[in-house]
Amino acid sequence: MLEREVWQRLAEVPDPEIPILNVVELGIIRYVRLTGDGGAEIGVSPTYTGCPATEVIHRSIRDHFRSSGLDVTVKSVLSPAWSSDWIADSARNKLRDYGIAPPQHAACIPCPRCGSHGTTRISEFGSTPCKALHRCNECLEPFEYFKCI
Repeated sequence: MLEREVWQRLAEVPDPEIPILNVVELGIIRYVRLTGDGGAEIGVSPTYTGCPATEVIHRSIRDHFRSSGLDVTVKSVLSPAWSSDWIADSARNKLRDYGIAPPQHAACIPCPRCGSHGTTRISEFGSTPCKALHRCNECLEPFEYFKCI
């Protein structure tokens, strides 16, 4: 298998917490190294230290490749630490379409539903620690914001 094929297969592995995203566009895949025995080593950075989905992601990657007969080793890469800046533009658009405000370095988080900048943070944490809960003051809908890390 070629390195490019491994990357293509990785793009088929969904994030367990936000399944509309795959692990490649989430920016957590740090490297792919083909091994001499026909396998591959894949480096994965957690979105944050202690993320409960990390082991699930590692297992999902191994299982995905094992189903096609390719043995992969998944290694944790802690340095440099993952940054939400590494999320692909395609993933940011998918988040917005899904109703989650993508990470951004701005004082005001626009509503992913109506686009209003009049929003209020309700809670520092949403359904996962990497998201915060907000509400739009225009359409009154609650939404999650994927935090900048």
